[in-house]
Amino acid sequence: MAKQQRMPKQQQQRMPKQPGMPNVQQMMQQVQQMQKDMELAQDELKNEVVEASSGGGMVTVKISGDLELREVRIDPAAVDPEDVEILGDMVLAAVNEALRMAQELAESKMGGATAGLDLGSLGGLGLPGL
Repeated sequence: MAKQQRMPKQQQQRMPKQPGMPNVQQMMQQVQQMQKDMELAQDELKNEVVEASSGGGMVTVKISGDLELREVRIDPAAVDPEDVEILGDMVLAAVNEALRMAQELAESKMGGATAGLDLGSLGGLGLPGL
């Protein structure tokens, strides 16, 4: 059997680093930090509450940042046995507005968790969130 010769280190060819390719180790560290930041943001959202009202303040609702309905207050003057439908409309309007506000709050908190993440050329892959 022929003995295989090894090339001297100077002559060994290395794969040239491709321009625009992200550093995988650095990217993994960034992803791990992003995961920690997102968990922290999710915990903070549980304690944050948004409030919305309708009918000139006759119906008020509170919703947490993690989209849990916490409180519904209805002014007794809003209760008209002859027109219950309008009360339902006011509750619906207040809940929908509070949900919209809570989602905006969540987006702003969670968006901060991904800030500074260098995705290199992966951002051009068309993947959601990249």
